[in-house]
Amino acid sequence: MISTAVSPEDVERIQRRTVRVLALGQVLGGIAFGATVSLGALLAADLSGNDALSGLATAAVTLGAALAAIPLARFAGRFGRRRSLTAGNLLALIGVAIVITSAAVRSFPLLLVGVILIGMGNAGNLQSRFAATDLAADRHRGRDLSVVVWSTTIGGVAGPLLLTPGEVLGQAIGMPPLTGSYLFSLVAQTIALVLYLVALRPDPLLLALRIARGEQTATGLGAGEDSPLVARYAVFAVAGSHAVMASVMAMTPIHLSHMAHHTHGAHTTSADVTLLVGVTIALHVAGMYALSPVFGLLADRWGRIHVVLLGQAMLAASLGTAIVAGESAVGVIIALILLGLGWSAATVAGAALLTEASTVMQRPKRQGVSDSLMSLSAAAGAALAGVVLAEFGYGGLSAAALVIVVAIVALAPLAARRMRAAAASDPR
Repeated sequence: MISTAVSPEDVERIQRRTVRVLALGQVLGGIAFGATVSLGALLAADLSGNDALSGLATAAVTLGAALAAIPLARFAGRFGRRRSLTAGNLLALIGVAIVITSAAVRSFPLLLVGVILIGMGNAGNLQSRFAATDLAADRHRGRDLSVVVWSTTIGGVAGPLLLTPGEVLGQAIGMPPLTGSYLFSLVAQTIALVLYLVALRPDPLLLALRIARGEQTATGLGAGEDSPLVARYAVFAVAGSHAVMASVMAMTPIHLSHMAHHTHGAHTTSADVTLLVGVTIALHVAGMYALSPVFGLLADRWGRIHVVLLGQAMLAASLGTAIVAGESAVGVIIALILLGLGWSAATVAGAALLTEASTVMQRPKRQGVSDSLMSLSAAAGAALAGVVLAEFGYGGLSAAALVIVVAIVALAPLAARRMRAAAASDPR
């Protein structure tokens, strides 16, 4: 047991251990999510027989995350991050089993149920980045958050790259088409569940709340002015950036599938499609997570809002590339890498900004709202993306997404002025 008085040195030691556990959990969680991102649209198109419905798979993932974000955040606020994260793992495990079953019985509605549950599990997984900030000092908040985000790179890249080996394994043991890689997801999620139950002790959020309630301000936790306006901008920037990323990324497997069939004609095989999709999505996921520590350090040194705007610049470059060169595989790959980088910068800096603008008592609630709105906006974007793709093509979809980027940039000066005013009034 930890004594009532917790020294800054104790907090730093516990924080280092917490970040290591969360990072390993993200490696495992990324495998399951990477497979769902890559296969969801393909399975939806296959089971529904309609490409226009393919976006519903990604929409279902994000809808599930939106439905679970606030309840899991409240659950974490009452019982801690450890129980909340393990609850997410359980939901994801059930979802994966249902997705495999849906492919076996050829049921599109059942597929959506399974994907929604996987999305609910991902809501728990998303909490890991906030869990990394519960005990973090102000000067290292962006760094600690980004290390956990970066760890998703390994699983997130491995998930899409396991599509073809998983398909071979699945066929060997008689699994339905396009579901073999979910075997790896089942194993990874089970290990992550055990890891959080055993190793995430003491619970970082419960300890942070105890410190704040005890007014142990020497640790640097819970101090500072609450800034609702800045917090709202952070929520908008994260949700908007995620909607841009999700809507374009959700339709990329379908766009690439059409390109593969155009190239190979009647000789196109599922291996041709999964190889092109797997490599592209793997590089996209690498862009999402591989440089997150760099963006975390930049957010600590340059300021959170500056890095949010850097993310918007990269998102704009991605969408411009998709408009100009979206009919070539190289163009799509470049666009998806830039899309991942822009998302990473905006998400890391935006999450750090939200945490910084909120007191410890306010954080779980606002973090849950942020994750819920992020997922809802992405669900709406992904659902509409299928229709937009069918009507206006890949370039038209990218042009529509630019509107959100412009809005995030336009509102940044308001948040920056409030940040400067808060800094000027802070006596520290």
